[in-house]
Amino acid sequence: MAGNNTILITGAGGFLGSLLARALHTDPQTPDVRLVLVDIIEPKAPADSTAVTIKADLTDPAQVDALFQTEYGIPDTVYCLHGIMSRGSEDNFDFGVKVNVDSVRTVLDAARKHGEKAGQRIKFIFTSSLAVYGGPLPDVIKPDTIATPQGAYGMGKLVDEIFINEYTRRGFVDGRILRLPTIAVRAGAPTAAASSFISGIIREPLQGLPSTCPIGTSADSPELDLALWVASPETTVANFLHARRIPANKFFPHTRVVCLPGFTTTVREEVAALEAVAGPEAVALISFEDDETNKRVVSSWPARFDNAYALALGFQVDEGGMVPIVRRFQAQLRAEEM
Repeated sequence: MAGNNTILITGAGGFLGSLLARALHTDPQTPDVRLVLVDIIEPKAPADSTAVTIKADLTDPAQVDALFQTEYGIPDTVYCLHGIMSRGSEDNFDFGVKVNVDSVRTVLDAARKHGEKAGQRIKFIFTSSLAVYGGPLPDVIKPDTIATPQGAYGMGKLVDEIFINEYTRRGFVDGRILRLPTIAVRAGAPTAAASSFISGIIREPLQGLPSTCPIGTSADSPELDLALWVASPETTVANFLHARRIPANKFFPHTRVVCLPGFTTTVREEVAALEAVAGPEAVALISFEDDETNKRVVSSWPARFDNAYALALGFQVDEGGMVPIVRRFQAQLRAEEM
């Protein structure tokens, strides 16, 4: 039988994966949760949690199969968060496909097999991305906007979506596909994401460290008006929890894709928010070095979405723009110093 409130998280050592594990551990609506936390480097479990932590290569079907046979039994939910980030996928196409497509398919097949063994459809919650969009786009992305990615990362995410939708249609799993905005501000070290600078130009200066913005050549560059679709990590993780609770019949019958709510900002507005919270000395730590590849990838992503469908499903959206997000991150940094 599938374990009641047994949840598998792939990519659990990453920023969002670790936040999700902590949120599930403390969530009153997920009592007695048992966590199976997996990543290429063994992740850390939340303090006092009931969890097993596993170092695994998710491109190996045998190692993936073992994740569904731990002491906690078959998970009733899989959060599939692992992957190679956008710039990494673009620079190393074959490895990106191996991790972002092939290994996701392997996890999906294992969920199908073990769910059938347990006599139930495992909930398969997959984090996709706004990077599935590209090319000429309408001013506002709606649920029926066709996805035409212009990067390897978005291509891989779209392929995964098609598989998950088909597996859901056939009753193999209960898929929930969450197209994420760019998450800001991410804690930790910079990543191999084309969007990494969106957090970096806030995160590093707030710690007194230099940061490079690959858009524009100076703080006055017109390129800084590049629009971005973003959400805070706190709101995003709350939406991860909510995705598990939505009754299957509430989704559109033809697709399980939901664009998680976000809001539009610009690189210039980010810099202004940093100055409002930490002063001009923080902004002075940003250097501007135009990177054509980074700019091409990020510029291909849409920056305005219709949130109506996601909000109707009960998902949350950030309010107040970038300033409260920057202020909250600053408070987190100060709390860590105490």
